[in-house]
Amino acid sequence: MMTITKYIITITLGLLTLLSCDTSKSLQSYIVEKQDDNRFLKIDLPTSLLSEIDSLSKDQKQVLASIRKINVVAYPKKEGTEQDYESETTRLSLIFNQEKYQKLASFKSKSQKVSLMYLGSVTAIDEVIVYALDNQTGLAVFRLLGNDMKPSDVLKLSEMLESGNLDLSNLTGLQDVFYPNIEVKSI
Repeated sequence: MMTITKYIITITLGLLTLLSCDTSKSLQSYIVEKQDDNRFLKIDLPTSLLSEIDSLSKDQKQVLASIRKINVVAYPKKEGTEQDYESETTRLSLIFNQEKYQKLASFKSKSQKVSLMYLGSVTAIDEVIVYALDNQTGLAVFRLLGNDMKPSDVLKLSEMLESGNLDLSNLTGLQDVFYPNIEVKSI
């Protein structure tokens, strides 16, 4: 009788564990998984390094202050095969097609596509994701973690990047994966 009770309790606990797990893949788990993959360029950057740039205005520094950390994972196509690239884009598409990722904007040029997404509420954004694809050079995912960022802050950051007013020399190596010269297709 005791053995049957232990068996039932073990099965019940196992089922509860399986049912309580979130089976959807997260961007965080994808980034952690890629930390040991030498084909990927990985950068974790505290924004305090960027906010010390003298050429930034007070407003620009305030925008950067709303962001705690930037994670970047990039896959240069030269590091793998076309099949590897397609596999990674498929995996990321499955992640970003989840309902929790809200799309803010899309940019597109001949061979490049950039999607700007967020997690959180419209008035208090917790995470901004920039997903950039270039069919010739590779892909990059920029994950900006913040505390209740405002949509206006995200737009200001986008303008700073587009105008070149933000020194991204700390992100050496990304120029091989992602070109900043893209045209706005839809917002």
